[in-house]
Amino acid sequence: MSNHGQLSRRSLLAAAGFAGLAALTGCGGGEDGGDAKDLSKKQDGAMRTYRAGEQFKATKALSLSLLHNNNPVYPTKKDWLFWKEVTRRTGVTLEPVDVPLSDYEKKRSLLIGSGDAPFLIPKTYHPSEVAFVSSGAILPVSEYVHLMPNFRDKVKRWNLQPELDAIRQSDGKYYLLPGLHEKPKAGYSMAFRTDVLDKIGVSLPTTWDEVHEVLKALRAEYPDRYPFTDRWSTNTVFPAAALLSYLGQAYGIRAGWSYDNISYDAKTEKFVFTGATDGFRQILEFLRGLVAEKLVDPESFTQSDDEAVKKLLGEKSFAISANPQELVQNYRYNLERQVKGAKIEMVPVPLGPAGEIVLGGVRLENGVMISSEALKSDTFVATLQFVDWLFYADEGQKLCKWGVDGVTYTQSGGKYQLKPGISLMGSDPKAPKDLQKDYGFFNGVFTYGGSWDLVSSSFGPDEKAFQDAMATREQTPVDPPHPLQSAEQEQASLWETPLKDHVNQSLLTFVLGKRPISEWDDYVTELKAKNMQQLVDLHNKAHERYQKENG
Repeated sequence: MSNHGQLSRRSLLAAAGFAGLAALTGCGGGEDGGDAKDLSKKQDGAMRTYRAGEQFKATKALSLSLLHNNNPVYPTKKDWLFWKEVTRRTGVTLEPVDVPLSDYEKKRSLLIGSGDAPFLIPKTYHPSEVAFVSSGAILPVSEYVHLMPNFRDKVKRWNLQPELDAIRQSDGKYYLLPGLHEKPKAGYSMAFRTDVLDKIGVSLPTTWDEVHEVLKALRAEYPDRYPFTDRWSTNTVFPAAALLSYLGQAYGIRAGWSYDNISYDAKTEKFVFTGATDGFRQILEFLRGLVAEKLVDPESFTQSDDEAVKKLLGEKSFAISANPQELVQNYRYNLERQVKGAKIEMVPVPLGPAGEIVLGGVRLENGVMISSEALKSDTFVATLQFVDWLFYADEGQKLCKWGVDGVTYTQSGGKYQLKPGISLMGSDPKAPKDLQKDYGFFNGVFTYGGSWDLVSSSFGPDEKAFQDAMATREQTPVDPPHPLQSAEQEQASLWETPLKDHVNQSLLTFVLGKRPISEWDDYVTELKAKNMQQLVDLHNKAHERYQKENG
């Protein structure tokens, strides 16, 4: 990845220190051409100078309300060490407003709509912040990141400005502080029964052509079974959502979980309709071939996850989509108990026509919205300094993830080790304590993003090997900004769902051979009848307007 335009670490820290002083006098220093708003009366509790890498400590005790996603896997406890330690280090007491995970987005909308939202609104995935922009209920945070030296330091050092530009709205501002990753982190790929491959003398595949060959060899050896039966088809927008997303990557196309109706074609410098592109057609043709040759179980696209896993454990299939956690805790754990000598491995995402790439834009994660009410508070500057430390400073991120050195973990040589008697996601089934349930660390509300060292510190050996292989791949350029104005947004949302539904239904009929690929042009005509071209034109118009207004 290019280091072009990056400042040295020392000059960045100096700049961050200057920005702290500038904030206190209420003049320039904003990344968007300076912020002229007078913040001199909003300094209560703020540190006079606050730099990247420095411990934030409020100069007087503060309380901040926070929307808290109450996860049933580790329900909120008032006596978590997490809350106490945050207060001990920062002087800030967090007051969680608990909302059940199943109801989070709905409750969030209600609270924001009624003006009762807490100051801090984390666990927000772009683009869901867009719904709250026009009402003025959430802060255009890009105007205030000059108060956040750790955030700015990571954006500069990790070259994340294009990703941030992509989440700007039609006014040129962004309204979400996203989680920032140093490197892209991949999630899903294929897993194969390696003991079976060894038995028939076949190696693990590295390309989709090799996947085809391996599946053919398995079918030849076991003609009564489908070698590959898949999951993640129910409770998802698309069938085979994982498979389509990592197969799509091999063609440079967002499919499955990452599907979006609109994507950018760098050759023509225009936005296009993803489900009508040549690349999308090639994905469906490839899958159709596998189904036709009886290499992929046609039930893969409709069955439940449990049914797919049962087939794997019952040796009715030898390959399945995986992520590192499922590989270890579900497939391998259960296979080893049921099938003598069974071994299963996950491969780095097989390569295809697009070469050694990962799709751009994946280095941002869910993040924090800040209520506009926070700006009216005398403690506004301290609030932003605190958010910057907890979510973006190395020490804040380490605390959120691992807890307290010597109490919940020990660290030596860059390796983190949980203290004896503490388990994380089943790492020690006999341990009396759990890092999430009993201490409140590794909580999805606070733990995301960070340096590769920190992100990879919780990987098991399988995930480490997988992620290290994926981290060497080139990230494709991020789509340029094309934000819609609120009236356009309303119009687009009327077209989006019928189009996505038609792509989804057609995908199934093409892949399962119920409709020949020779009818592709008819399918594209059907999309046009559902306002495909109008949607594309809307986004291209928005792109041109944004370029003209923001350069």
